[in-house]
Amino acid sequence: MADFKLLAEARNEFGKGAARRIRRAGRIPAVVYGHVGDPVHISLEGHATMMALKHANALLEIESTDGSKNVLAIARDVQVEPVRREIEHLDLIIVKRGEKIEVDVPVHVVGEAAPGTMVSQEESTIAVKADATKLPELIEVSVEGRPAGEHVLAGQVELPAGVELVADEELLIVNVSEEAEMDTESDAEEEATEAESTDEESGAEESTEEEGSDEE
Repeated sequence: MADFKLLAEARNEFGKGAARRIRRAGRIPAVVYGHVGDPVHISLEGHATMMALKHANALLEIESTDGSKNVLAIARDVQVEPVRREIEHLDLIIVKRGEKIEVDVPVHVVGEAAPGTMVSQEESTIAVKADATKLPELIEVSVEGRPAGEHVLAGQVELPAGVELVADEELLIVNVSEEAEMDTESDAEEEATEAESTDEESGAEESTEEEGSDEE
């Protein structure tokens, strides 16, 4: 089954003006690319589509209002307005059950490395191939207890059953290094400067008070 079902309406108006009218009506202009045939221009329910796309590689069932056969698709390109973060346009690609496709899956680092270390995530996604109806939403990479100097390469990532690695096996995903040490000498100098400044301010205040007392 698909992860989400979206109701689609055919559209025959194009251009920026038409796209703005579609968005004002609470819908999102989109294009569906199939295995064969020409691209199909549609609009989708705005809120339902945005909620569905919060899930990476969500499998979408596109239901047409004109009675056409429903199709399964995934998002290939999402254009987002940079300020309001609203979806402006969406490219969808039709997929078939049992078909393996390549996708970029988000990497989620879990666990805590050894004390005194710092974890750097070098790649936010990893390219894999999987059944179009069983695409992982994310892939976890554990750093639990890893000491400084260790790293995780793409070839070392544990993938779900049926998922194949497409990325280079030597691609660095996570790096564990020593935590940066504080510059104690610099800190001591800074503290001494602050203390000296405080003493000077205190002395200036006392001098002012004495002058005021003499005037009285």
